[in-house]
Amino acid sequence: MSDLEVKKEEAVQAGPEPKKRRRWTKDDTELTLLATPTFIWYVLFCYLPMFGVIIAFKNYKITPGASFLTSLLKSDWSGFDNFKYFFGLRDFPQILRNTILYNVAFIILDIVLPVLFAIMISNIYSKRKSKTYQTLMFMPHFMSWVVVTYFVYAFLITDKGLLNAMIRAFGGKNVNWYFEPKYWPYILIIMHIWKSIGYSMVVYLASITGIDSTLYEAAVLDGANKFQQGRYITLPGLKPIIIMMFILSVGHIFSSDFGLFYQVSRGANQPLTPVVATFDVKIYQMLTSNSVSLGKTAAASLFQSVIGCITILIANGIVRKVDRASALI
Repeated sequence: MSDLEVKKEEAVQAGPEPKKRRRWTKDDTELTLLATPTFIWYVLFCYLPMFGVIIAFKNYKITPGASFLTSLLKSDWSGFDNFKYFFGLRDFPQILRNTILYNVAFIILDIVLPVLFAIMISNIYSKRKSKTYQTLMFMPHFMSWVVVTYFVYAFLITDKGLLNAMIRAFGGKNVNWYFEPKYWPYILIIMHIWKSIGYSMVVYLASITGIDSTLYEAAVLDGANKFQQGRYITLPGLKPIIIMMFILSVGHIFSSDFGLFYQVSRGANQPLTPVVATFDVKIYQMLTSNSVSLGKTAAASLFQSVIGCITILIANGIVRKVDRASALI
């Protein structure tokens, strides 16, 4: 028996070596200090407020002279009555339909258009022009919907609006945009794209820069044109980030951008209510209504959060079954 075989046999008989306890290093201390502010922020603003979830299951009433916590604990339990009220609203089917359909359109457009523009800008030879286009498309992301609302109003106001001025210039008649619900699905989708496309595009551009450049060089030598390079190199390279963005978007399918649907429509009042009413708008209206209790509003918000969590887990599970490496969780 050779020496090597003897050593192997001794190693087998001795069994696995005990794992050495990892020592705390200076890097661990630095990383812990860096993570501490974020940890504290999440505890204070994300986890501690979760105690208030019980409001959704209570008939909350203010006890005179008592604190919020005391009033909450003394309030009677209502079970699922608050949820029944929300589900029983006359306009609940309409709100559910609007929220889902708008988000389906947003999910599709937020993937297709940013990827398309990211590929186009990545193929611009002039770096100066490329940075200029990125900046111009990214700027709307930082604008508040309150500010955007005034710009939209300047375009759509009946008498002096820029859009109506263009219509009159071509021989048409003024359109009272804020009293014409049929136009608003298109207006809302256009405004969403205008404000969000720059941010998503930068995410995909960053991913494109991480693709191995030698793949493009080999494709050029093989005679591939720009379209073929994008189809067979860029899109497969973007696949993981596209799937991740898709999963995160699906998690918000029961939510909506409150600023877009409430601010831009100037209060979501009639006759625009049927086309701009979404879960977030309805919850805000319930919260500001004197006839709706806080428990009913909390129930609506809790339903929205729970169903959003369920959808993101379902989407991640489906992706995990198809392509395990691309799953988010």
